[in-house]
This record gives sequence, structure tokens and C-alpha cells, in this order.
Amino acid sequence: MIPQYLNAHQTRDHEPTDYENLLADGIEKAFAAGLSELPNICAMLNEDCVPAPNGMPWTPALFEQEMKRLGA
Repeated sequence: MIPQYLNAHQTRDHEPTDYENLLADGIEKAFAAGLSELPNICAMLNEDCVPAPNGMPWTPALFEQEMKRLGA
């Protein structure tokens, strides 16, 4: 029997872009600060100048849309 193992990037089809890394860092920072509500996470992303699509400020609706796009 072949031993099983976890490949943390097995579903990734490309290396993360600079934008994706910056966004991930911003989300991780928000979680580390104890934020869990989407409006608060969006506020922190805006405060930290994490770029949003089309230069718009982060909103919960835009965040959800972008997460769906990135997860597609």
C-alpha cells in the first residue's frame, strides 16, 4: 500500500501572484488581530491599503466576489 501524505498545494494550478500574496497577508493580519467579522476585515484591508479590484475600497460584497473569483 502506498503511504498517504498531504500536499498542501495539491489543488493550486499556479504560484500565487503578488496581489494574491498581499491579499493573503492582509487577511492573515486581520485574523491575527482577532477580527472575524467581514466588515471589520474589510476595514483593516482598507486601512492597510491592500488593493482591491478596480481600485475600489473593500466592502463585504466585493470581498465575497473576489474570494469567489480567486477560488474558481
